[in-house]
Order: sequence, then structure tokens, then C-alpha cells
Amino acid sequence: MKDQLLRGLNFVLMVDVFFVLASFVWFAIALTGRSLNLPLGFDLWHRLWEPLFMPAIGLVMAGALVSGITTWVLNKIAEIKPSRP
Repeated sequence: MKDQLLRGLNFVLMVDVFFVLASFVWFAIALTGRSLNLPLGFDLWHRLWEPLFMPAIGLVMAGALVSGITTWVLNKIAEIKPSRP
């Protein structure tokens, strides 16, 4: 059960990381377009920053911390349990 939960968490984090990377690529392209006076969606990206991209970045950071702490705790519990022959 815990392995499935960790696997699911890692999958969600992986998808979220790719979403954050794609949003950064969009930001870079839109910012370049804005500097060249081309409408490449910078205003839309800026409107989506707070309601969409900031929580996605926060989810990546929180998920990485939770995943790391969970793995560390499970490893410590496995070390404490006596190994059975």
C-alpha cells in the first residue's frame, strides 16, 4: 500500500515538474516575443502566474520534501526492525 502511495506521489510530482518546465519555456518564449513586439502570450502567462504556476511550483517543492522525508523515515524504520532469518 505504501509503495503504491509513494509511486503515485512520485508520478504526480513528475507530471508537475514537466508542467513547471513547460511553463518556464512558455515564459521564456513569451518574454522574448514581448521584447520583439510579437504577441506570444506574455500577458496571458502573467495572468496565470498567481492562480496556476505559483501553486504548481509550491507543489513541486512540497512534494519533494514530503517524498524525501517519507523515504528517510521508511529507511530508518527498516533499520530499526530486526531482520528476520
